[in-house]
Amino acid sequence: MLPLPKIMLTAADYPRLEQLARLAAQKGDLDGIFLTGEINRAEIVPDASDDLSSVVTMGSWVTYCTNWGVPRRTVQLVWPEACWNPESISVLTPLGAALIGLRVGDQMPYFVAGCLNVVRVQSITQSRSNVVPFFRRPHQSKPFDDDPGPTAA
Repeated sequence: MLPLPKIMLTAADYPRLEQLARLAAQKGDLDGIFLTGEINRAEIVPDASDDLSSVVTMGSWVTYCTNWGVPRRTVQLVWPEACWNPESISVLTPLGAALIGLRVGDQMPYFVAGCLNVVRVQSITQSRSNVVPFFRRPHQSKPFDDDPGPTAA
């Protein structure tokens, strides 16, 4: 059996992951139970940690291979409600729960339909926001103040 790799979770993702896993586990969902175990053994790090650029976090694009000979594949790790296309994988699946918190080169065992599988992370790309501000305030050397001050009656 492979030793389990150390994993990291962001402080921002931790509360939602914990709640998601706990609710699924309470319903007897095996993937929720597996995710709970992964969360419990993870190191929780600040969102601004330099180490996170090389860690699978929510929204990361991950290229991986498995022990069952399927060619490598690249997917985005997402929340269950955002898993609507073939390029995404929910964190509440056996493979998604196995990927969260891993680094390039890590191998992680997980079960699907009672069969032991092993995933190996080959590359990680952090997702970037597609949001662009509609209006940018020009840089000002002093704070913006639109208060005209006292007025005479």
